[in-house]
Amino acid sequence: MNSYTLDAELLASLLREAEAAHAAYEKSLGHADADWPAWYASYIIDELERRERTEVGGG
Repeated sequence: MNSYTLDAELLASLLREAEAAHAAYEKSLGHADADWPAWYASYIIDELERRERTEVGGG
């Protein structure tokens, strides 16, 4: 169960992080990623889970 609260400020921050990370990903691909919404969604979920593990388990 997720213990984080996703509010507009956190989501906006995560979207900015995802944008920067995705730009690097597209650069490595050498072309635009047509499925960017799925990439962003996975990035944000992974980041939220990583933050939760860090807060709960310290690692």
